[in-house]
Amino acid sequence: MKFFLRLSSLIDRLNTVVGKSVTWLTLIVVLVSAINAVVRKVYGVSSNQWLELQWYLFGAIFLLAAGYTFFVNEHVRVDALAERFPPRVQIWIDIIGVIFFLLPATLLIFWLSIPFFEQSYVLNEQSSNTGGLVRWPVKLLIPVGFALLALAGVSHLIKCIGFLLGACPNPLLRNGGLSAEEELAQEIREMAQANEATTSVSKGQ
Repeated sequence: MKFFLRLSSLIDRLNTVVGKSVTWLTLIVVLVSAINAVVRKVYGVSSNQWLELQWYLFGAIFLLAAGYTFFVNEHVRVDALAERFPPRVQIWIDIIGVIFFLLPATLLIFWLSIPFFEQSYVLNEQSSNTGGLVRWPVKLLIPVGFALLALAGVSHLIKCIGFLLGACPNPLLRNGGLSAEEELAQEIREMAQANEATTSVSKGQ
């Protein structure tokens, strides 16, 4: 089990490096959008290259950060029922979800996207828009992004099994020991308490 946990740790490091690096693309997107808007408004000049660059960067942020988002448990979950069960039952639900849903879907998309990218690369596919960018780099993001997400799923599966065997902590809990739902509930309670305090001060005045 130690070997698999080390493998999981390596996968998590890879997704962390990629995910945190990709966050800087958000700043680049903002700058590109701002520059494009200013040039268009002031000089009346626009370029499809700038617009497509924004789309490419959005795609890169979404696809390359998917594995990191899964690693830090920030993907949208529908846990209305699962959160009522004990931790071990929740882990089993995650194991079933990863094995029968996440991994098959990500591996299928990864497999189908490879020829999709290869064809574009061989043909050096260009944008259909005048002055647009080359297409194959953005198509490469699809297999790379889903490969990272599949690896994150494998890492999560290892940690779930490790938790059941008593070899590692609960992967559904965050660094503070709270699940995403518990953190949200705590934030709501804190906001309600802050509002009550503000109301009390206002009435006192």
